[in-house]
Amino acid sequence: MTKTATTRATTTMARPDRRASERRGRFAETVAALYLNLKGYRIVARRFRSPLGEIDLVMRRGDMLVFVEVKARRTRDAAILAITPAARDRLIRAAKSFIGRHPETAGLALRFDIVAILPRRLPHHIVDAFARDR
Repeated sequence: MTKTATTRATTTMARPDRRASERRGRFAETVAALYLNLKGYRIVARRFRSPLGEIDLVMRRGDMLVFVEVKARRTRDAAILAITPAARDRLIRAAKSFIGRHPETAGLALRFDIVAILPRRLPHHIVDAFARDR
């Protein structure tokens, strides 16, 4: 019985590498949000979570609601490739969940963007990144 309690306690604690990854992700999301603010976008939600998935940033610009996936990688291509078809499907399902919880957004146009956070460079904003998939 003691062994089970020890195992359970060990698995609930975040590993140091996981905590560092979490900090990098939060920092990348903050940089992306500030960058998009400078481009005229307004933050609607950060780290929206639902049972269907998570959305890093939900932004609004005019009549457009933008769901933003933020990726911090060494290269732009690595950031883009990190978003797999399964991840895209999760984002789309999470976006539907967001709209269901926020009916005031139902009449807005929707778009999915990617912001790649690269070392020693300005963020790279990919507008309407999933256009070919729809």
